[in-house]
Amino acid sequence: MKQIYVIGIGAGDPEQLTLQAVRALGRVDVFFLLDKGEDKAGLVRLREEILQRHAPQPHRVVVATDPDRDRTAATGSYAPAVDDWRRRRGDIYQRLIAEELADGGCGAFLVWGDPALYDSTLAILEDVHARGGTDFDWTVVPGISSVATLAARHRTGLNQVGRPVQITTGRRLADGGGLPDGVDDVVVMLDARQAFGALAGQGLHIYWGAYLGTPDEILLAGPLTEEMADRIRTTRAAARTRKGWIMDTYLLRRTVQPASSPGPGETLSQGGGPR
Repeated sequence: MKQIYVIGIGAGDPEQLTLQAVRALGRVDVFFLLDKGEDKAGLVRLREEILQRHAPQPHRVVVATDPDRDRTAATGSYAPAVDDWRRRRGDIYQRLIAEELADGGCGAFLVWGDPALYDSTLAILEDVHARGGTDFDWTVVPGISSVATLAARHRTGLNQVGRPVQITTGRRLADGGGLPDGVDDVVVMLDARQAFGALAGQGLHIYWGAYLGTPDEILLAGPLTEEMADRIRTTRAAARTRKGWIMDTYLLRRTVQPASSPGPGETLSQGGGPR
């Protein structure tokens, strides 16, 4: 049977690999890399640097072209667009495993951050396996996520004492109109809309980071005012123009609790709180 490793490689720093990940790299015969075009060639180079450092044994690298994805789809069309993209990527995975990996061999997909957090590789492999015709098993090696790296770089925790933290996307944050009730800390990923701008001046603190764990890393933090929102937007646009792509994430922390109406049987004191 063929064996596949799905290896979390951290947010970009080759030194973020775990010992388990390094051991897994040493067992691989064929590494499968997806080329996302010239603008994102740096992503392939970072993977190649990781292999040079941590996979010195003889191996092959097979590069395939990643299918295009419609990232502008409206909310109602978003899920079907993602399903179509995953199906086409699954076709590529199936071909790579069937044609490029010998029986009894070991192949690997290198995943940014952690494979369990906003990454499609595991779901696609499950789909490919369910199709039949390709006999393989797979093992998941967890990695250091961009979320963990963001918190470490800003020297802060993700949650406050006894309080929940939510991880969501920019699309969900925008559609939901802000932080959910009862949640004071929200990590936002995949935010091409820059949804934080609509929340400026609402008693929030933002910890923002781009290209985390790489030499191009950018960090900004402070109260989420209009000025801070503009600063992040300007910095983000300039970085994307310079590199051709951007990967960023941020933590929103509520520092001022929203005003609440008094409950049944409560009246407001002169200080504004229920009594």
